[in-house]
Amino acid sequence: METPHASSGQVDPRSAESRRFVAGERVGILLPLPLTGVYDYRLPAGMDVEEGAFVRVPLGGRQATGVVWGKASGEVAEARLRDVVASLPAAPMTAVMRRFVDWVAAYTLYPAGAVLRMAMSVPEALLPSRPETVLAAAAAMPDLRPTAARARVMAVLADGPPRTAADLAREAGVSSAVVAGLMAAGALMPRTVLREATPELPDWSLSGPMLSPDQATAAAQLVAGVGKGFAVTVLDGVPGSGKTEVYFEAVAEVLRQGRQVLVMLPEIALSAQWLNRFRERFGAPPVEWHSELTGSRRRAAWRAISEGRAPVVVGARSALFLPFPDLGLIVVDEEHDAAFKQEDGVVYNGRDMAVVRARLGGIPAVLCSATPSLETSTNVAAGRYRCLHLPDRHGAAVLPSVELIDMRLHPAERGAWLSPPLREALAATLAAEEQVLLFLNRRGYAPLTLCRTCGHRMQCPRCTAWLVEHRLLGRLQCHHCGYAAPPPTACPSCAAENSLVACGPGVERLAEEIAALHPGIRFAVAASDTLRGPAAAADLIRRMEEHQLDLVIGTQVLAKGHHFPRLTLVGVVDADLGLSGGDLRAAERTYQLLYQVAGRAGRADRPGRVLMQTYMPEHPVMAALASGDRDRFIAAESKARQADGMPPFGRLVAIVVSAAGERAADDAARRLARVAPHADGVSVLGPAPAPLALLRGRHRRRLLLKAPRDVAVQPLVRRWLEAAGVGGNVHVHVDVDPYSFL
Repeated sequence: METPHASSGQVDPRSAESRRFVAGERVGILLPLPLTGVYDYRLPAGMDVEEGAFVRVPLGGRQATGVVWGKASGEVAEARLRDVVASLPAAPMTAVMRRFVDWVAAYTLYPAGAVLRMAMSVPEALLPSRPETVLAAAAAMPDLRPTAARARVMAVLADGPPRTAADLAREAGVSSAVVAGLMAAGALMPRTVLREATPELPDWSLSGPMLSPDQATAAAQLVAGVGKGFAVTVLDGVPGSGKTEVYFEAVAEVLRQGRQVLVMLPEIALSAQWLNRFRERFGAPPVEWHSELTGSRRRAAWRAISEGRAPVVVGARSALFLPFPDLGLIVVDEEHDAAFKQEDGVVYNGRDMAVVRARLGGIPAVLCSATPSLETSTNVAAGRYRCLHLPDRHGAAVLPSVELIDMRLHPAERGAWLSPPLREALAATLAAEEQVLLFLNRRGYAPLTLCRTCGHRMQCPRCTAWLVEHRLLGRLQCHHCGYAAPPPTACPSCAAENSLVACGPGVERLAEEIAALHPGIRFAVAASDTLRGPAAAADLIRRMEEHQLDLVIGTQVLAKGHHFPRLTLVGVVDADLGLSGGDLRAAERTYQLLYQVAGRAGRADRPGRVLMQTYMPEHPVMAALASGDRDRFIAAESKARQADGMPPFGRLVAIVVSAAGERAADDAARRLARVAPHADGVSVLGPAPAPLALLRGRHRRRLLLKAPRDVAVQPLVRRWLEAAGVGGNVHVHVDVDPYSFL
């Protein structure tokens, strides 16, 4: 999207006054339900509340928690009006956050109540605190047989405050039985604490590392913008240029001014190195916010943030909806990453909504990337965003050389996936006692299993997708709905015994090849289903840093942010993997991903080398990677998008209709097509079966509205959906500015 506009102006959360309502007055309560407007209630005798207060209200035969959104609608007769039950002991939702909820709802075309649900994701945090039992390491450790699981538990406790048993098991990546065993042996001691323990406070006055002249110049400009109102700055630097240390200077300035900071990362649960760098810089950890947190830690974090006791929060996209009372800066690291786009529930782009949140609050936003998105680059070119560039790696490190291996000229051996040139480079790197990353963005053992007798392909019964073999887990799994089953011994179609074969490579199959080529090599597989939780990710990083591993085989979870000084060779096993599928951003995404992967090599004083196996070395993406000419690639991609009127030079809205029955989905899609909007430059494509025509047991049909950039698509789509009147058991999924076209 373009720079978001908040025409109603900016609000300083420290000076904005909220209206107060007194007993007997009517108030409008917004509930965290898929509802578009407020419900009217009356304040009973003895109760007065301010706008933003959290309250309990009767709803049908039950009670619900909502927020005082403002004046009542006045549409409810006095005789039907019901009283608010209670006001909850939590800090009221700020005016900025209420306006943010309304803005997101209007932009995404989802009900305001559905957006509010994201801002009320921890209902128990609205209630008074209660004691809980946490575990700490015993002062005198008993004599226990050492195991890797026990060591991980003790390492987690050594690196922070006491945890609940559930938190400890989750963070250490162990079963609850391991924790219980340590308790029984006297290695862990229980303590009773209140949940509102204050997080450690980062110290802004600590000195950071010596910055290069380019870094110092960029940092000074970021610092100068703190407290000066809304602005968006793009920090564009090559991998290893020290972007994090630069924006840490702005973080320090916000802390000096006594305000809060939000740093958004796409893979927060896997960002152990970032967390370590923050602790080294500020002497204390930030408050984390991501899906791996247990309920008790989420509650403690939410409460600390709302009460201003959490100066710095690092989180995934959902952290945007946390109750900051005095936010002074938002940083979006790896701003180009598709993980910032939420595809389920309310569909929004975390990067774009971060800019909206900054504008509404009158604060600066910093977008960081080595490969800025085309949307961001276009905003820079148009003068809407400022850009600070870091062209060189920090210190003595230089960018690695990138070489393309034409697989048509250098094919791998039958049944293998590594070409002779890559095998030779691998052997030479290991002989030099340096480290290797082999990148293959495909989880599991093989992406397809078929019968060599009849050709039957193992497909998910609930989705239009092949089942992926995970040989280490002994199952076939759908990566879209989670369906899993053990591999059958006979073909389900022709009943032939032992006829099913794996086709294509996944990271597990690549691991087999490595083990056969280099017996005894120390290696690990890093994928989202092998790195279960922050502790497992931190352990992998530690083993790489301490050179306990010679080689790591990884998916995109290792593509960004990691710094391994001895890693000098990156081998991309299938560089063409992301270039198919009809996605308008396929070339851009592939370039970004491979450029980030390449950036893992040669980040210290050892020169790096990147070898990319491709069947299309002439493709513009491959040519740009090999030449290092990023700007030329961006210019060509921009020109092609502009010629087609595609984002960021045009607007798209995807409408996906889904139903349990195929006929119901077809009927609803045709009804939408019949009343499609007609306006200058506006066209509607479809309906057509979605690429995933069956997903989680529901049949899906897709329509795509395409419009010029200056067209306000939300009113068009809102009237369109109202005219179609699709309802019942048919679900209509709206995606303004779609990223996924499945």
